Amino acid sequence: MSPRWEPNPDVRAGRHVEYHLHAHLVFLTKYRRGALTGPMLSRCEQIMREICADFEVELREFNGEDDHVHLLVHYPPKVALSKLVNSLKGVSARILRKEFGTHVRDHQPGGGRFWSGSYFAGSAGGATLTMVKQYIEQQNRPL
Repeated sequence: MSPRWEPNPDVRAGRHVEYHLHAHLVFLTKYRRGALTGPMLSRCEQIMREICADFEVELREFNGEDDHVHLLVHYPPKVALSKLVNSLKGVSARILRKEFGTHVRDHQPGGGRFWSGSYFAGSAGGATLTMVKQYIEQQNRPL
C-alpha cells in the first residue's frame, strides 16, 4: 500500500497481494420448510467456522432463520467462492443430518438434499461502486 494511506486493519496481506474481499452468502433449505432450529443454527455456525478456517477464510457474521442462513465472509483472492460454498453446504448438510437426523427427516421429504442447490453471493465492502468509480476517474493520468 502507498505510504500516504493509513494502515487499515481489515486489509489482509499475502506474499504478493493485499486484499479486502468480503462476500455476503445466503443458503436456503430445500423446499424452504422450517428445517432449522436454534440448536441447529448454533451447530451450523460452528461447522461453517471450522470449514472457513480450513480455507483461510474469516466468517465475520452468521445468522439465520428457520429456512435460510446468512454469512459474511472475508476471503483471500486464492479462494474460489463456488468451492467454498460447495464445502460449506456439503459438510454442514452431512453433519447436521447425522446429528439432527430425526428433525431433518421430518422436514425434508424423501431424505433428499438439505440445502437448496442454489445460493446467493453478493460482494460487500467498504466503498460503494460510485465511490470507486469517482476515485478511478480522479487519478492523475500522465499526458
